[in-house]
This record gives sequence, C-alpha cells and structure tokens, in this order.
Amino acid sequence: MKTIGLIGGITPQSTMLYYQVLNELAAEKYGEHHSAKVVIHSVDFGEIKKHQLAGRWDLLDEIMASAGKSLERAGASCILICANTMHLCIDAIENVVSIPVIHIAEATGKQIQQKNLKKVALLGTKYTMDKTFYKDVLGNFSVDTLIPNNEDKVFINDIIYSELSKGIVSDFSKNKYIDIIQKLTEEGAEGVILGCTEIPLLVQQNDVTIPVFDTTTIHATEAFNFTTKE
Repeated sequence: MKTIGLIGGITPQSTMLYYQVLNELAAEKYGEHHSAKVVIHSVDFGEIKKHQLAGRWDLLDEIMASAGKSLERAGASCILICANTMHLCIDAIENVVSIPVIHIAEATGKQIQQKNLKKVALLGTKYTMDKTFYKDVLGNFSVDTLIPNNEDKVFINDIIYSELSKGIVSDFSKNKYIDIIQKLTEEGAEGVILGCTEIPLLVQQNDVTIPVFDTTTIHATEAFNFTTKE
C-alpha cells in the first residue's frame, strides 16, 4: 500500500471518519492487524470558516496549496481533501503538486453512474449546494442535480456548522434531514448525495428509501483502491 495524504481538520469530525474508513479497508484487505499508511496535514477549521464567510477564496487557495505541497514532501502518493466544500480549491492544489488530487465529486459520480441513476439530490454546505462545481462534475456523468429549497438549504447548512462540525448529533436534526430528503424524493430524486463529509454522522442508508451516497466513504475508498492497485 502506498501512502495517502489527507488535508484534514475541515472538520476534525470528518477527518476522523476518513481515517476510520481507510484503516477498516486496510484491515479488510491485508488482515486484522494492518492499518492504512496515511499522512495528515490538519488545518485550522476556525481559520477556514472565517475566510469562507468573508469570501476570501484567494486565502483559502493559499492554505490548501500549502497543505498539498507539505503532503507531497511527506511522501504521499495522492491527496484527499477531507471536505466537499473545499474542493473549490482543488485547482490551487493541483497547480503546485505532481501527485493526483482525487476529486470527491468524480468518485461519487462514478458510483451514481454504476447504479444507472439520472437525477440525485445534493445536501451539503451552502457553498456546495449553491456553487456549480458539484453539478458540473456530475453533469459529465449525465446526472442531474436537485437542490433543496432555500429554507431547507439554510437549515442543512446551519446544522453542519453548529452541530455536525462539533460532533453533535440530535434526533430533531436527523428527522428534519430525513424529511428534506423525502421531499426531494417526491420531486424526482432517485438517490441522495451526502455532500458534506459530516452528514454520515446523521443520516445512513437505512434512514431513507432511496440510495444514499456517502461521499466520505466513497472518497476514501477511491483513494485506497488507487494506492493498492497492482
């Protein structure tokens, strides 16, 4: 197995999920005493959030590019950005490294395509839902993207930042997320993308009737397969 580089801390909760998934995959493939070869560059989520709110994506590009370079110097064979939203900075990272930066939306698009779905709902931060980077990538897989209404978008985003990013999981928020997914199902969604790496803390496949695409697990698995292929 080659070494996987993680840009983590966005948030610590999602980074722990990535680390858990990668180690479970390593144990499954190589035996119970094996763990994944991982290098983590953990950034300060408080700084990231501040720049997001201020719209300073130029500064976020600098932070992410620096993290990417440090992972390559540390021996990583590929890089994962452990957050959907921060894929808005993927070009800045790719411009300064010579190793692959595996795109979370591309990995997810492959999984959706394998299930022959044509329309999926997308839940995530307001940046992920409002900006087009996710929709554009999924369009390359001939997949249409449904976004929640404005009121539901505000709720989804608020819960991500006020609860899930801190590891808080409440039944009220879980039920509200499930209700939102049900509404999107009635609008024609054939599947739902958990397009924030913390949402799997709240919603799992057995909570809804349509296929769930857990981007954290999909992303980590894509990297694991890349680094272990013969």
